[in-house]
Amino acid sequence: MAPDSSLTFNVHRKEAVLVAPAKQTPHEFKRLSDIDDQEGLRFHIPVIQFYRYNPSMKGRDPAKVIRDALAKALVPYYPFAGRLREIQDGSRKLVVECTGEGVLFIEADADVRIEQFGDLLQPPFPCLEELLFDIPGSSQVLNAPLLLIQVTRLQCGGFIFALRLHHSMSDAQGLVQFMTAVAEMARGHLTPSIPPVWSRELLEARSPPCPSFDHREYDVVEDTKGTLMPLDDMAHQSFFFGKHEIATLRKHSPPHLRRKISTFDLLTACLWKCRTVALSPDPDEEMRIICIVNARGTKSGLNLPEGYYGNAFAFPVAISTADKLCKNPLGYALELVRQAKSEVDHEYMHSLADLMVLRGRPHFAVVRAYLVSDVTRAGFGDVDFGWGKAAYGGPAKGGVGAIPGVASFYIPFTNAKGEDGIVVPVCLPGPAMKKFVAELNTLLREPVNKIEEQIEYPVFRSAL
Repeated sequence: MAPDSSLTFNVHRKEAVLVAPAKQTPHEFKRLSDIDDQEGLRFHIPVIQFYRYNPSMKGRDPAKVIRDALAKALVPYYPFAGRLREIQDGSRKLVVECTGEGVLFIEADADVRIEQFGDLLQPPFPCLEELLFDIPGSSQVLNAPLLLIQVTRLQCGGFIFALRLHHSMSDAQGLVQFMTAVAEMARGHLTPSIPPVWSRELLEARSPPCPSFDHREYDVVEDTKGTLMPLDDMAHQSFFFGKHEIATLRKHSPPHLRRKISTFDLLTACLWKCRTVALSPDPDEEMRIICIVNARGTKSGLNLPEGYYGNAFAFPVAISTADKLCKNPLGYALELVRQAKSEVDHEYMHSLADLMVLRGRPHFAVVRAYLVSDVTRAGFGDVDFGWGKAAYGGPAKGGVGAIPGVASFYIPFTNAKGEDGIVVPVCLPGPAMKKFVAELNTLLREPVNKIEEQIEYPVFRSAL
């Protein structure tokens, strides 16, 4: 059963409360890194987790369990209980004042069962604004709670855990680390299995700042042709890519790359091409694909310590005219994506931090841009508060951020047939969404060459 987009239900919420650390924590100021502190991360990002009824937890209230665990987890993670301030020296530098005020918590009940959302739990979720209620004034950048959490009990005995994080504080991996700590406390642990590490100075700008890359992702691009997404008539739809879809896309790639290209590269090239065709820009317009590249691990050379929960990624960009992107084979976009990603290493990250300081912390360019972020390995679905792993865990919707429709996430997913794959929420204007689906179907049916013309290519399968 697919998600019912017409599903409606009532949510009864108690008044939001502030959950403070369970013990007294230091009152101090902590600087964010210059990777954290950029305009493109000054927003709140929503995450949602669905949990089914677990007989072993009968009689236990998930809202109370999680609220108590949250207070305990906020002791080692006390910066989350503080508030962002901006240094008044013209630098726009953000710091966390660790006030211990706490994070917003909402306890709620909904007259709906998890089964009514469908077997394929995926964005867009009905009544999301009721499951993650926006407390007036809570989504500001400065002087507002850094986390908002809502636990909604369902009639079936399951529950929904929804969270909204100020992105300047953490990336997906850092957020999952914190959520895992809360889950461990809920299951009786006394301390997190991975102690949190602040160390934001590791990604501060050098002195003096000296960018060594062009960083075209921060170009100043004028919207001369009105190509930013309209706010009205936006269509939200999720698309499933299983092993058959990925295998077909791989056949569209150049022979010398077929065995070594990543699923991320394939999907990104495919979506960029299809999305460009769907938007029908002028042939000479420059189209951008922004790939979020994680700089953790030994490959980048940054050697960030285990437990680091700040933002540790870059936004490298590939650029092409719409004409070349639409008319060339998939391999053209694929090569551009691979080249952009390959630039990210420790020097790139330090160069990026330097650029932020020199240029007043700019927003990445969003005109004619599309941003993709892979959270398939982030571990949202593994977060276990005692009721087992999430039936769905990850971003609550696509198109988040300051500009609607710009971003998509790659989320791990199992379809109704039990096939593992990736679900991608896409947000586009209504007419463009129809073109997008048609172009995707065409790409997945199209034979690569005459030798393969007799092969039956899988028709694109929407997750709906």
